[in-house]
Amino acid sequence: MITSVLVANRGEIACRVFRTCRELGIRTVAVYSDADANALHTRVADTAVRLPGAAPSDTYLRGDLIVKAALAAGADAVHPGYGFLSENPGFARAVLDAGLTWIGPAPEAIEAMASKTRAKELMGVEPLREVTEADLPVLVKAAAGGGGRGMRVVRRLADLDAELEAARAEAHSAFGDGEVFVEPYLEDGRHVEVQILADTHGTVWALGTRDCSLQRRHQKVIEEAPAPGLTPELTDSLYEMAVRAARAVGYVGAGTVEFLVAGDTAHFLEMNTRLQVEHPVTEAVYGVDLVALQLRVAEGHALDDEPPLARGHAVEARLYAEDPARDWAPQTGTLHRLAVPGGIRLDTGFTDGDEIGVHYDPMLAKAVAHAPTRAEAIRALAGALDRAAVHGPPTNRDLLVRSLRHKEFTTARMDTGFYDRHLTELTEPAPDPHAPLAAALADTHARSRFGGFRNVPSQPQTKRYSMAGEEIEVHYRHTRAGLEADGVRVVHADAALVVLEVDGVRRNFDVARYGDEIHVNTTRLTALPRFPDPTAQHAPGSLLAPMPGTVVRVADGLTEGATVEAGQPLLWLEAMKMEHKITAPATGTLSALHVVPGQQVTVGSLLAVVQET
Repeated sequence: MITSVLVANRGEIACRVFRTCRELGIRTVAVYSDADANALHTRVADTAVRLPGAAPSDTYLRGDLIVKAALAAGADAVHPGYGFLSENPGFARAVLDAGLTWIGPAPEAIEAMASKTRAKELMGVEPLREVTEADLPVLVKAAAGGGGRGMRVVRRLADLDAELEAARAEAHSAFGDGEVFVEPYLEDGRHVEVQILADTHGTVWALGTRDCSLQRRHQKVIEEAPAPGLTPELTDSLYEMAVRAARAVGYVGAGTVEFLVAGDTAHFLEMNTRLQVEHPVTEAVYGVDLVALQLRVAEGHALDDEPPLARGHAVEARLYAEDPARDWAPQTGTLHRLAVPGGIRLDTGFTDGDEIGVHYDPMLAKAVAHAPTRAEAIRALAGALDRAAVHGPPTNRDLLVRSLRHKEFTTARMDTGFYDRHLTELTEPAPDPHAPLAAALADTHARSRFGGFRNVPSQPQTKRYSMAGEEIEVHYRHTRAGLEADGVRVVHADAALVVLEVDGVRRNFDVARYGDEIHVNTTRLTALPRFPDPTAQHAPGSLLAPMPGTVVRVADGLTEGATVEAGQPLLWLEAMKMEHKITAPATGTLSALHVVPGQQVTVGSLLAVVQET
């Protein structure tokens, strides 16, 4: 019987596993890097062990340190979570060799499926060996790991070598394995997967389908169960292939078999030998706890002959600290508040006041809605996210709400090219025009309680804000009748709530201020000084770091004085295990290059200057 579980992971998935362990009366052990010393997963575990020596980005890849931590803390089982070492057969063997229970499939099964190239061969699918113009577009893909790392779409043969190099570097950084392969890329395919669960007694469940077609950078953003619009025949075929894949390697535990579906044809992609990020939608539909079932299977218990029946529909959205309009650039800073209303399941590795750092994936939380029908689940999730308080760095919250309400999604006509087609319209700024006034009134109340009315007419009060990339100036004054503000009637104003009447319609504005950062309902503003600092300007054509990170490489032969074309890649930053391309904003001359490979930069650091011609 398992009595104490160490989770060889961090963040949301560690917290998720700990929650089930607590419910079952099992003690919990966390491991943490120096960067995660005060992280939520470290705080909620019964015991926590520091992983010494390694850089924060590599700490959770040190299987030897994790096994040592499990033994030191008295754990008798290890749960790998997802990512990091979750699909590493060597780590699974090290756990078993140490006399610990491995909550996952046998190392041999992981080995057979962890490499996507070997998995395809096992399923009778051959990767591309040599790429020609006729094969384009193609997808370069890491053989190990997942989460979109080490993946590149190549549309021009001339770009293939560079993208192979970039994918190898990213895969090696994320998984310690730089092997990549190439496969055809279907522009209009749907990403559909089957959840499987197998015990040591020969029972294999196909626990429904999921659709994960809405993806950015080949990483899932919105998932749902069951996958809509599949024929019974196609569903049965997917189940049969998934069970066949599991039986082919003697699989035990929870896993996922992924397919690309085009029309009524399914193409095998890979098998993930671990729990998936999107597992909550399956739990909601089938009324099960997959982590609890993983633990039962690891203890040797048998599954029922048949899985439970599915009920209703579930949709999950991943909330990221990132800016979709700026090439999905990850964001860092303090998460001041995270609260999602309305009976929504929220799985997170953060709590109010936590820091979002530079070393790990920027996912803040997963929000899940379950309802009798797909339409009801979508409406509930979109509404809850629309009303959520997400105070801190920029996030993809508005993108999620708009995606959930987009006609292609609501009518289940989406595919993996959804964001390629619709990103611009989904990220068009739509800030509330009255948010700056509400911020100004709340701030004035907090600082001065509005003072009092004076008989001598006074000049209007003026405040400046940055909102959606623009500078906004608002004016208001105290009058005998109360506050007068840009033709808007002020019904009520205090530090946290402002009520305005616009054309006879009253609206409430919840206001929260954290230094110069202000959140008014779902609009994020930055307070600016009344008089701009003329020295705080950069030369036209300046390229500033959109995130903190490391300069991993500069384009070959690029030196100051070189002629560059608009959109030409100049250098690459690595942040949160992903590479981010910095391109020339216009055709011109590279008049300055301020960084070299290996250099650490902060947000706003000057990287280069392109003088437009």
